[in-house]
Amino acid sequence: MEQGKKINSLDVATKQVDIAAERLKLDPGLREKIKQTKLELTVHFPVKMDDGSIKIFTGYRIQHNTTRGPAKGGIRYHPDVDLDEMKALAMWMTWKAAVVNIPYGGAKGGVQCNPKQMSPKELENMTRRFTWEIALMIGPDRDIPAPDVYTNPQVMAWIMDTYSILKGYSVPGVVTGKPLELGGSLGRYEATGKGVFITAQEAAAHLKIPIEGARVVVQGCGNVGGIAAQYFEKAGAKVIAISDSKGGIYNKKGLNVASALECKTKYYCLITPGARMGDEITNEELLELDCDILVPAALENQITPKNAGKIKAKIIAEGANGPTTTEADEILHDRGIFIVPDILANAGGVTVSYFEWVQNLQELLWNEEEISERLIRILKKSFAEVLSISLREKVDMRTAALMLGIGRVAEATRLRGIYP
Repeated sequence: MEQGKKINSLDVATKQVDIAAERLKLDPGLREKIKQTKLELTVHFPVKMDDGSIKIFTGYRIQHNTTRGPAKGGIRYHPDVDLDEMKALAMWMTWKAAVVNIPYGGAKGGVQCNPKQMSPKELENMTRRFTWEIALMIGPDRDIPAPDVYTNPQVMAWIMDTYSILKGYSVPGVVTGKPLELGGSLGRYEATGKGVFITAQEAAAHLKIPIEGARVVVQGCGNVGGIAAQYFEKAGAKVIAISDSKGGIYNKKGLNVASALECKTKYYCLITPGARMGDEITNEELLELDCDILVPAALENQITPKNAGKIKAKIIAEGANGPTTTEADEILHDRGIFIVPDILANAGGVTVSYFEWVQNLQELLWNEEEISERLIRILKKSFAEVLSISLREKVDMRTAALMLGIGRVAEATRLRGIYP
């Protein structure tokens, strides 16, 4: 990430819309409408901490667009959460749902906090109070939260329980990514990472790069990067580097992914003295390693004009939301690097979230095989549609994906009209 001035994710997101809107020749009024958020809520709320003190937290819930269905998007707990970041992420969720053609709009939420410095009880208290504050916005027919950075099925369980208490009856469909015991879906936890692998596999097939023996580098080892790494390894690829927020490990002969993730679980860190799995490496160095497939699966704005010229990967499959700036996109495209953009590469999560929501609303229970088949079918079809636009219009894959997603939202907006 660039030193000094922080890159504004909302600037990146709106620039992307302008690029796609030009290609689509969208009406200027319609372009402005789809750039704007529908609803923004900022809350400041008190939480009683373990030492008896009261701490005030700031939280957000943003609904970007609900033209094609209820809003959908994760909730993240991170010190850098701010309003512009939430607005950008909500916008990307709108395009993502449209790219895979599921009936959702985009939303995002978060709380400014450091969950690593909070006890489970403090996290529960904060989650329940935050849910109470945003309860007027969420609901199975309005806005459905899901896990994101530093949130998980347990956090979703607390949200569901708090919302259900408020309503007076159980409402499993208010969130996705829940534990199985509360109406969660089989295959949801690994869906995003699995989707990154599926779309990267499609890209490799298009470029005639065999997955078996391909050198893969993964930034981030959570439920996106870690799961994706496991799928690549299972398919015969060599995962030569993986990292977390503190740094990573590199072994040109290939890492044992299970051992690396076990180390992370046991010691909360990949860089562990005595582990001897590989050489220590910074996140910055990791992005510039010589490899076939690079998976940035951490945070936004990791690939910038500062390092885009040094990236040696043939394919970049974006596990994170917004890991590449628009200026970096141009550099990478000019250098012939094939990008599977975030709104396609990591759409596995929202796709299986949709499956979970449908199962909750209709009181169905699909098995893992059904869910996997549906996910693979949707992602392969979406990849083919984006690739077709890219080749036909002679644009990069991100612009093609944005043209597909924004085009669908724009057409739905035109059909619904402006009231009154």
